[in-house]
Order: sequence, then structure tokens, then C-alpha cells
Amino acid sequence: MLTIKFAPFVLAIFLISLQSAWSSSYFLQQGDVVQHRQEQDRFQIYCYRGKPKYIIHLWQTVMLQVDLKNDNYLTYEGPTSDAVLKEYLAHRSSWSLNLFSWKQKQVRLDPFNQSCIGIDSMEEYKVYLNIIRIDYWKVLRMAVGIFLFLSAKKLSRNTLFYYLCGISFGICASFLILIYFISKLFPRKPMMYGVAICGWTVGIYIVQMLWENIRVILLNYQTHVACYAFITGIISFIVCYWFGPVKNERTHNIIQWTLQTAALVLVFLSSQFQEAAMGQIVLLVLGHNFPKRWITKSQAIWKRQFPPKINLISEEQYHEQGVKETTKAIEDLRKFCSSPDCNQWKMFLKLKDGKRFASFMEGDSHLSDQEMIDYEYSITGEPFETTDDEDDLMTEEED
Repeated sequence: MLTIKFAPFVLAIFLISLQSAWSSSYFLQQGDVVQHRQEQDRFQIYCYRGKPKYIIHLWQTVMLQVDLKNDNYLTYEGPTSDAVLKEYLAHRSSWSLNLFSWKQKQVRLDPFNQSCIGIDSMEEYKVYLNIIRIDYWKVLRMAVGIFLFLSAKKLSRNTLFYYLCGISFGICASFLILIYFISKLFPRKPMMYGVAICGWTVGIYIVQMLWENIRVILLNYQTHVACYAFITGIISFIVCYWFGPVKNERTHNIIQWTLQTAALVLVFLSSQFQEAAMGQIVLLVLGHNFPKRWITKSQAIWKRQFPPKINLISEEQYHEQGVKETTKAIEDLRKFCSSPDCNQWKMFLKLKDGKRFASFMEGDSHLSDQEMIDYEYSITGEPFETTDDEDDLMTEEED
């Protein structure tokens, strides 16, 4: 009887010891490096505890990097080490062909919650944790999203944007067109639908392999990729030119809303701090659709409650500024009168004193001596004293 009572506890202890025998867990911090050797257990679990959510961690990225020479390994992800171990045991206890397993050498972890990665390999490898405080790719993604959202209305009606999007879509969609024409070669029988479904599965697997090796393909087959992009781009341009840019207003609105939706998705994916990302989206939408008259009214109320401080200038500064601006305006006037845009003869006929205008164009002062005397008398209240030579000169000017 006692054996039957304590059987569940014995079984639980046995399972716990079995799990600990299968693997060992490591909690990593910034800069930690773990070396896995061949004599160790083939399955190891690496975890990151996560940090509290603060606004300064808005663009933070936590990356687990695996330094392994070949691809002879499998990875399992989960929120805890128990969940990863459970997935690993389930995979070993059943037959499964995982065609779509992503063997990434750089695995992104959740910066704010605990996340674990299990690695099943008999090879030697190194694992180290890298924490990027500000991921510039995320910042760029957010900036592109905001720009695209604010410029969606103009872009949806822009002819150049129409051709660029058409050519890009044509280059990417050419694979689907090729598959469509190949499907026409198969007979339309019920048995062939199963073959087609399997063919699509294999096609997805091939696309996955191409994406994993895209860098190698671009480096080793640059000429072939360039020729393919050029030919499909020319064909796409001809098709876009044949149909012409969109002119229907409703179609413009649909394109605009599609661009804005894609922009909001970019903003949301620019950070793993989902609450802050949603806050950015709400502010962006409200700011874009907020009536401008409300903004003008709010600015007027703000200036009324908190009037800007006025910096007064001295009398000397006022005089210097007046002289500077007057001299600049006079030079601009001389340049305009000397330019082909000015009809000098027509202006000469409208003036009362054409001789004075000609002297002004030659560089003389725009004020006569009598005007200067009157100005000095209006300021000081005393008559301006002149010499005999100056009086004779003024008389000659009046004659």
C-alpha cells in the first residue's frame, strides 16, 4: 500500500531526473560565450531572462549567435527550458520530416520576456549573446514607415512611383507566372491535383533554400541575376506603359490606404516593445487626421497664455540695422534697374527727374543735399550750417 501511495512521487522524481539527463540549461548575459564540445550532451538549452520594458529599450535587439562550421544541427524555440525540452522529446519520439526548419546562425530573442533556444548537435560550436542597444535597422524601418504613411497620398498619384512599383512587382511576380505556364503542361485530372499540391510544397522548400543562400547567389551569379532582372524589368515597364498610370480617384484612394496600412505595419514591426509601437501608431494616425484649424487655435491659445518674450534693441542697434537694410535695398534696386527685366526707358518717362535717376544708376546717393539738410533739421531742430562752396554747389544743382 505504501508503495502505491508513493508511486506518483517516485515517477515525478524519475521524470525530473530524466529531463536533467537529457539536457542542461544556460542563462546568458551580455558578452557570455559558451563552448560546446563533442563529449558533452548533444542537446543544450540556452536562455535569456529578459529585461523590464523602458522607453530607452524601444529599438533594442537581443541576438543569439551560433558559431558552427556546418548545418548539422536542429534548433527548438520556446518561452521556457521545459517547453523547449518538451518539443525536443516530442520530435524524437515521433517520425517527422521538417522541410521548413530555419537553421539560422543568428536567432533573435525577445528582449523583454524569457526565451530559450535548444540546439541539437554532436559537433563543436560556440554560442554567445549579443545585445544591440539601438538597432539602426529598426530605426530605419520606423522612419520609412512614418515617411510612407505621411506621403501615401502623393505617392499614390505619382507617375514615377507607379512605374517603380510596377517594375518591382513584375520582377518578383515573374516566378509565379513561370509556375502558371508550367502548370498548363500537366493534364487536368484529379490525380494531378495531388501532384500539383506536392509540387507547391517542394516549390516553397526551394524558395526557402534560395532565400537562405541569397547572398551566395548574388555574389556567384551576378551576371545571370542582372540579366534576369533587366529582361523582366523591361517587360514590366512595357506592360505598365501599355495600361498607363491610374486615373480613377477611387483606385487612388485604395492605393493610398494600402500604402498607409503597409506603413503602419512597418512602424509596428520596428520594435519588439509592442505597447510603445502601438502608441506610435496611434499618435501618427491622430496627428495625420487632426484638423489643422484645431492646431492653429491651440497655438493661438498657447501664445495668449504664454506670450513670447520680446527682445528690445537699443537705439544704436536700430540705427545700424536701418543703415544696413537701406543699403542692401538700394543695391538690389540698382541691380534690378540694370537687368533685362526692367524697361528703363518706360521708367525714365514716368520719373519727374530723369537726370537724378541716371546719377543714381551711376552710383550717386539716392538723396539730394537739400533732402539731407531737411532731415537733419527735422531731427535736431537746428538749421544745417553750410560753407560758401556748398551753397554755390546747391545753387547750381537747383538751376
